[in-house]
Amino acid sequence: MVVPTFNVWGVTGIPEISRGDDLVAVIADAIAGMGPEHALGNGDILVVTSKIVSKAEGRQVPAADREKAIADDTVRVVAERVHPGGVTRIVETKQGMIMAAAGLDMSNVPEGFALKLPEDPDRSARMLCEGLRARFGVELGVVVTDTVGRPWRVGQTDLAIGAAGLQLTDDLRGANDANGRPLHVTMAVVADELAGAGDLVKGKTSGIPVAVVRGMGRLVQGLDAPGARSLVRTGDDDMFRFGSAEAYRLGYEAAMAEMKAKTTSQARPKGQKQD
Repeated sequence: MVVPTFNVWGVTGIPEISRGDDLVAVIADAIAGMGPEHALGNGDILVVTSKIVSKAEGRQVPAADREKAIADDTVRVVAERVHPGGVTRIVETKQGMIMAAAGLDMSNVPEGFALKLPEDPDRSARMLCEGLRARFGVELGVVVTDTVGRPWRVGQTDLAIGAAGLQLTDDLRGANDANGRPLHVTMAVVADELAGAGDLVKGKTSGIPVAVVRGMGRLVQGLDAPGARSLVRTGDDDMFRFGSAEAYRLGYEAAMAEMKAKTTSQARPKGQKQD
């Protein structure tokens, strides 16, 4: 009997990243320095923290410009809450993510600076994937991750904001469960599961921004595979597409319209028909 399993380990020896650094070379050199027992093979998947991608791409901004940076990267405000420390805004970013403060981060960056998300995480993932495949001569996948909160769960977890060379979901719709019942809606987002697995060995305080997942080679595909942006719900598929302020306004306008219609109907003389 084959026992399903996979392994995950952190890539050590990656230095502090600065604007213009060649991430492919930095990551490849760190992996090579870990010895032959950690050499990459076909089917391996690299889980890369978006923070080092942003640093290499020069996405740092002065902390004093934080609010402007958030506004620049915001498509719409989903929700906001006033608290003693200020205002927390949950927004949709240009990258399609729903995140607090547009994903702007002030941890693990130099004092006085904040860090924006990569401009195009899928493009960044493709560049890493293509470069690392060429460097090591193996077929591998890349996930670029960031940490987010969930609206109905405490705390945060990592998920995929960029991906390349990877199957992102296990679509089980139409298959049968272990009891023979048909599955109608089950679609496992394996890209996010890989992001969470990688974070278990990367962490937030260890200084390890890259992890390797081995044993999930069935998910590795060509570089033309869809990126993580394809996972974002849009239009009618987004069941929470209205922010709290929008929902309040739409509800208010609907109630006022209903009240006006009712008042007009009651004011109409008996026997008078509506045109």
